[in-house]
This record gives sequence, C-alpha cells and structure tokens, in this order.
Amino acid sequence: MNTFNLCLPSRSWGTGILLGGLLALGNTGLLAETFSVGLPAKEYFTPTNVRGVAQLPRTIRRVVVVPLAGGMIVSAETAQALEEVFAAELQKQLRFEVVRLTRSECQQRFGQPEYASVATLPADFLPALARTYAADAVLFIDLTAYRGYRPLQLGVRAKLVTITNPQWLWTFDEIFSADDPGVVKSVRYFYRASAAVDSPVDLRSGALQSPTKFAAYVAAATFTTLPPR
Repeated sequence: MNTFNLCLPSRSWGTGILLGGLLALGNTGLLAETFSVGLPAKEYFTPTNVRGVAQLPRTIRRVVVVPLAGGMIVSAETAQALEEVFAAELQKQLRFEVVRLTRSECQQRFGQPEYASVATLPADFLPALARTYAADAVLFIDLTAYRGYRPLQLGVRAKLVTITNPQWLWTFDEIFSADDPGVVKSVRYFYRASAAVDSPVDLRSGALQSPTKFAAYVAAATFTTLPPR
C-alpha cells in the first residue's frame, strides 16, 4: 500500500528560522509565530512550543478532526473520553466548522482507529477526507504524556494541515502538569472565568483531581493558540 508521511519533528525548534526542507507554513510562507493563552499575569502557564501562521487563510472553512491518538499511552476508552473533551473545547473557539472522523469510520476506511500526527498515513488519507467531508484542512491531536492521578499530567501534540498541497498552518507541543504552580493557577483561573455567576459549585479544586476536568483546561489552553481569523 502506498503511504506518505506528514511528520515534522516536535519540540525541536529554536527561536530562529525553521530547518530547511520542511513544509512552508500557510500560503504566504510566513515564519512561525508564538501565541499566548492571554492570561493576566506572568505567573500563569503560557504554552510556548507553538508555531503557526499569523492568520488562518480564508479558504480554511471546514476542518476534519482525526480521532485523538492515544497510542500506547492510554486505553482506547480513555482516549475516547478525552477526545470528547477536546472536541467540545475546540467547538468553543469558533475558528472553523468542525467535522469529526469517528474511530469506527477511521478503522473501516483506513485500517486503524486513530492516526498520530507523526504517523505514516495511507496514500489516500487526505484526498479521501476532502472528498467525503468537503474539508479544507485536517487537525491531528496526539497524547504524548498522561497521568490520571495526582499530580495530573497531560501532554498534547496537535497539528493543523491543509489538504490541498499539504502545508502546516499550526503546530502545538506541550506538557501540562499539575505539579507546576503556573498550571495550577491557570486551571483555577480557567474554571473561575468559565463558571456561571450563580453556580454554587466551585470546580477549581476538583479540576486538579479529575482527569476529565483537567483535560478541559488543557484543551482550551491548546486551542486558544490556534491562529486567529
């Protein structure tokens, strides 16, 4: 079976130009920019291993989200649960129309229930998604670390790539750990800011004990760094 690989090396960029021979970022060929979560003080955790075009092209209207790749890090059940959390937070960003490729559809069409962003893809993977979903880009989300007990930890690698003439628009690679004081403050800020005014429940402490609630913060922090419209 013919295959191709969209792999870019992760967590390996310096602050200068990207390594030669890599795919250009976006239609304008802009160098990568770093986006911050926008929290109010420096002591909050801000992802830094983020690269992307300055602005999403107007042609990116519909994006297919590939099933979250848990690999050997988590069970299929945990991967599915986290996938739902990430999908919900992605929808809130309103960057583009989101279409999800389910795990069963991925298995049936491409022989595996998930594909990581660093995997070798079937040759027809991107064209098939374009035909089926009329999509303009594909979003890959991988788990790189996971600890479901205190202190919670979640590592995320995500990449947004155009389907036609594949080019990276955005890449993200960070590890969030609840033993980092900046992450703890950011989790509490996230739930304080998103809580209903009249809510009697304080979710800030629980989010540091619940893998699902912690994942919601991680997903929001991840997708907030997507290039703006």
